[in-house]
Amino acid sequence: MAPYASDDSTHAGEADDLRVGRRRAVRYIVPVTVVGVAAATIGLVPALADSGDPDLPKITAQQLIEKIAASDVQQLSGTVKITTDLGLPDLGGLESGLLSGATGGDDGGSAADPSTKLTELASGTHTLRVAADGPDRQKLSLLESAAEYSLIHNGKDVWGYDSASNEVHHSTVEQGKATEPVPATPKDLTDEALKAVDDTTSVTVDGTVQVAGRDAYKLLVEPKQSGSTVGAISVAVDARTGLPLKFTLTPAGGGAAVVDAGFTQVSFARPGAATFDFTPPKGAKVTEGDAADAADAADAADGVPGPPKGAEEGFAEGLAGLDVLGEGWTSVATFDTGGEGVPSAGDLPDAGGLGGFLDSFGDKVDGKFGSGTVFSTRLVNALVTDDGKLYVGAVTKDALVKAANAGQ
Repeated sequence: MAPYASDDSTHAGEADDLRVGRRRAVRYIVPVTVVGVAAATIGLVPALADSGDPDLPKITAQQLIEKIAASDVQQLSGTVKITTDLGLPDLGGLESGLLSGATGGDDGGSAADPSTKLTELASGTHTLRVAADGPDRQKLSLLESAAEYSLIHNGKDVWGYDSASNEVHHSTVEQGKATEPVPATPKDLTDEALKAVDDTTSVTVDGTVQVAGRDAYKLLVEPKQSGSTVGAISVAVDARTGLPLKFTLTPAGGGAAVVDAGFTQVSFARPGAATFDFTPPKGAKVTEGDAADAADAADAADGVPGPPKGAEEGFAEGLAGLDVLGEGWTSVATFDTGGEGVPSAGDLPDAGGLGGFLDSFGDKVDGKFGSGTVFSTRLVNALVTDDGKLYVGAVTKDALVKAANAGQ
């Protein structure tokens, strides 16, 4: 089916209607920590569309955005497929050590801790079962080849259970408390994407599609500016409920999607109450989380793994000095880390391969700003200068260096 008549945001009046005020800092992620952040941002987002172009009433992009905003689905259950391809290098076994160290997985940590376990969603293809019944009851099960990991939020209790190790992680949270520092659902993720809509963005309705047997409209969001690593964001929006069913982010460089996430099966009937019941299996090792763990676990049960333990204060301090260069999709965040750039392999002879990893992951660059190292994924690039300044954005390496030169 051909796309509907475009309500492209090139029209000045509609550009104002589509402007929804974004939190710029969400777009800027340091690639060295992108594994954990990517897991956080995809959370409960679903994948894979069916074939078919259902015949639906015509709708404008503005009307479809309003339909998404009005969606208030409280109950659902289904199967989700998530594929994430950030283009990270092969770490040769180093990845697990870096992640466990960053999230506290070693030295007394629990294999069932969601802040560690759900980082697996940051790469490869995964199948999930999800269920929700309002703000106090959610369940997510990560299906593995010979095991299963389940995360259950039921009232004040949050349980993580890893069947492979027979370990349980338990924490408690305040009932009804909203703790969503980053996007948690398909609707939340789509809302974040729409916050980037301004006069540098094209927004159109790109026909129709079926996702998990449900008729849906396709909303297409594309940067107009050159230099962004984002090619397009496509969202399949349920025609009846307005709930985003599928979210696909494709890079400007072509190839596979960076994130392709969507329901393969979905029901909006209320799940049975027993779905959210959990009792630790006999013989399981149970770890009780502290107050900080409880907040992270509650976020993860809603599809939002928390930040690495101990990182919150430092991250907040870094954002306090955040500045933004440029505008729209090619804007670049910058702040002074207070450090001395990035160590090389020669600087880290006893780092267990970390120095070699950093060298292989980064590209040395020079410019008016001096010299530094660019770390890249297929979506986010970050330049760390030798004097400790950080420039990061969803922009190409050339655009990043240009921004750093302009920032001098």
